[in-house]
Amino acid sequence: MSKRTVVYPGSFNPITNGHTDLVERALHLFDHVVLAIGTSINKDPKVDLADRIALCEKVLAQYGDRVSVEGFNSLLVDYVRAKDTRFVLRGLRTVTDFDYEFQMAEMNRSLDPQLEYVFLPTSKDCSFISSTLVREISALGGDISQFVHPEVISELASKNAKK
Repeated sequence: MSKRTVVYPGSFNPITNGHTDLVERALHLFDHVVLAIGTSINKDPKVDLADRIALCEKVLAQYGDRVSVEGFNSLLVDYVRAKDTRFVLRGLRTVTDFDYEFQMAEMNRSLDPQLEYVFLPTSKDCSFISSTLVREISALGGDISQFVHPEVISELASKNAKK
């Protein structure tokens, strides 16, 4: 039997408990999750790709070889094909997320009709968490421990101290 893989793309800047929750839940549906950290001309990540990959690997180490973390700088449809899968995982927190994600799914499916999106609503405990808000709270000295893994707290504290 072949391994069923899903690609979970995003900027993961930083990875939050919401992201980790989706990975864990996806592992009930798929044999392998590829956390694909994309680079985008529309986003200024502040943290370079190599650092985001390393941090995500630390946070997701508990899942062993069922989860891999990679960077990519191509069209998502091309990346998914290269991973020999056709499944893309996306989380939905709000109706606004759905509108955006649906548009992206339709655009990508027009580029590759074989692509299938798997949308999972976020768990109630994580529905309000966003990487942007976590970065802002951290930069202002707030406690982000309920939103992220301890490794993320250390990483953001280090980045904020360098400012």
